[in-house]
Amino acid sequence: MDQERFDRAVDAIDRANADDPNRIMVGGEMRPKELAHAALATEWLRRLEPDPSEAVLLAVRAHHIRRWVIPRASYPTGRAGYLRWRRALHQLHADEVAGILERVGYEPATIERVQRIVAKRGLGTDREVQLLEDVLCLVFIETQLDDLRRRLDPPKMLDVVRKTLAKMSADALALAMTIDVPDDDRALILAASAADDGAPR
Repeated sequence: MDQERFDRAVDAIDRANADDPNRIMVGGEMRPKELAHAALATEWLRRLEPDPSEAVLLAVRAHHIRRWVIPRASYPTGRAGYLRWRRALHQLHADEVAGILERVGYEPATIERVQRIVAKRGLGTDREVQLLEDVLCLVFIETQLDDLRRRLDPPKMLDVVRKTLAKMSADALALAMTIDVPDDDRALILAASAADDGAPR
């Protein structure tokens, strides 16, 4: 790996995400949401995969690059609108990261691979796409689960967590149990895990 080129790519991705107007608290500090999520996702990736490829490192760092520019409210309510929004986001992320990687000198094959991972093409058959799915779920549990639990009714929240756990690999599930979350969140994860026992992954 060309470390200088990689570092320039990561710096450009981070600078793009630093413009996020949304803020979250991480480690006692308010930070731009997508910038913080990208850093946390990278940390989880390195715990799941000790020797990740350059492509998956770049994809995880850029997984939601500039996500805020296409708000959910810009698409109709309901599942059809949600799916259209998700497709638009995947295209946005793929285009944004491709532009950055082209500017710092990456070859087309690597750019295409990063775009494929970011868009989650091959989920279920591609291990690196599953790694991205795993880290997204871990970041959700770490940073968003508690707030969402306070806003949704218990049956709906249980279903959300059950579906999240069902997306995760066995290694990611084991890591999820190490996250320091409030007792109510821990109980919810355990209840969802019990409800999901025997379900295919």
